[in-house]
This record gives sequence, C-alpha cells and structure tokens, in this order.
Amino acid sequence: MTELLTSIEPIFLPLVVVLSLMIGSFLNVVIYRLPLMMERAWRKEAVEYLDQVLGDDEKTPMTLSVPRSACPHCQHSIRWYENIPLFSYLLILKGRCSSCAKPISLRYPLVELLTASVGGVVAYHFGFSLTAVAALLFSYALIALLYIDADHQLLPDSITLPLIWLGLLVNWAGGFVSLDAALWGAVIGYLSLWSVYWLFKLLTGKEGMGYGDFKLLAAIGAWAGIQVMPGVILISSLVGVVFAVGQSIVGKRDLKSAMPFGPFLAIAGWIMLIWGGQINSWYLSLL
Repeated sequence: MTELLTSIEPIFLPLVVVLSLMIGSFLNVVIYRLPLMMERAWRKEAVEYLDQVLGDDEKTPMTLSVPRSACPHCQHSIRWYENIPLFSYLLILKGRCSSCAKPISLRYPLVELLTASVGGVVAYHFGFSLTAVAALLFSYALIALLYIDADHQLLPDSITLPLIWLGLLVNWAGGFVSLDAALWGAVIGYLSLWSVYWLFKLLTGKEGMGYGDFKLLAAIGAWAGIQVMPGVILISSLVGVVFAVGQSIVGKRDLKSAMPFGPFLAIAGWIMLIWGGQINSWYLSLL
C-alpha cells in the first residue's frame, strides 16, 4: 500500500483532473435528473393522497442511472464513446447529436471543464492528502447545487443535509478546522440567514429566500468553520449584487424578480474553504 501511494503522489494532480472530468459528466446527470426525480416523488405523493392514478409517463422509473442518457430531441441513446468527457463533444460529436444533428447544449462540456478546473485547484492547493480528497467531495457537491439552484431555485436536502454531517465528521477527524469551529459554523450559518428570512418576512410580508439557503450556509460553516462566515456572506452578497445589476443592464433580468442565492453562496463557500485564511488576514489587516 505504501508503494502504491508513493507511486500515485507524483501524478496526483493530473489524476485528479482526469477523474474530475469524469465526475463532471456524472454531475451533469445529477443536475438534470435529481430535480425531475424530486418532482416525480412529490407528484406521486400528491396523487396517492388525492387517491388518483399516475399517468403512464410518470410510472416510468427514473434514477441517476435509469433510463440511459439520450438526446432530448430524438431520444437517441448515447453510446459509450459519445459520452467521453470533452473529447466526445469536441471531436466525435462536434457539438451535435449523431442521430438528428441537433445542437447539444454547451452546458455539458462547460460543467465538465469547470469540475476539472476546480479539481485541479484543490489538488494543487492541498497536495497529496486526505484533506484534498475531502475538499474534492465538497467541491463536487457545490457544483451540483450551484447549477440545480440556478435552473430550479432549489437546493435539494439530499445534498445539503449529508454535506452538513460530512463536514462535521471531516473536521472531527482533523480536517480543515476544529470541531468546535465547525459546529458553531453550522449553527451560525443556519441561524444567520434564518434570522434575515424572518426579519424580511415580518417587514415586507414576502419570503426573501428559501430554507435551502440556510442549509447550504450551514454546510459551508460545517466544512470551513465559523471564522469564514463573514467572508462568505460578504462575497456572496457582493457577487450576487454585481450579477443582478449586470443582468439588469443587458436586459436579461428585472431587479425586482426572484434570483437564486445558492450559486453565490456556493462560489463564496468554495473560495473561503481554499483561501479563507489569507482573505481573513487581509481583511483584518485593513481594519
């Protein structure tokens, strides 16, 4: 085992990048199918409660592995060599379905490329260690949450809640921060947005954010500790404001329309897990 680990260490960075490309392909499936699986589950519960019958299309099982991936236009089943991350899209398919020649969304290779880039940064920053493996799991989960919330304004409990517990366990085992810092990070992360939610609702009668945002910030706190909470909230708020104003200027969004906050929390949380110490030191030096 020692010899195996010694042989892996020099190629750890490129190995993580290649693995992350493959993980990115799987994340595309999670991003697309998980909200559909949740919607089907909700509809099934509602139909059973109302003593009605499911439609034929709703009876077809759907999981992360069933049915096989297919073209959304012609339902052509994706062959294994058409599903090689980046390579298939660029060189084999050239951005189009091999059956109907309809364009394939650029989203798929971009998610793969983002996952590989994030994986490379994590591997370079933490080096060949179990801490790097834990940070990779955290990063993959944040990418899935980022895109799901951007598409559906939804942060699934099936990702956020295990992420909270996993963060506490990682730090209990001596991961990124002390267990006390992780525990209070989760508590303060949840309560801070929960308080903002209820204050906004009492003042306006409207809901300013969803409970998924509370759980995501709690998960970030469980991984990176209470000391990063000010930075996460500040960075996510600034990026969110800049993004909203930018979209308003180009006419893609009304500033009064609802906008998911999860993607900005995910970006800020990842930044603070990697560079939180340096950012906090720089911020405190200004004060």
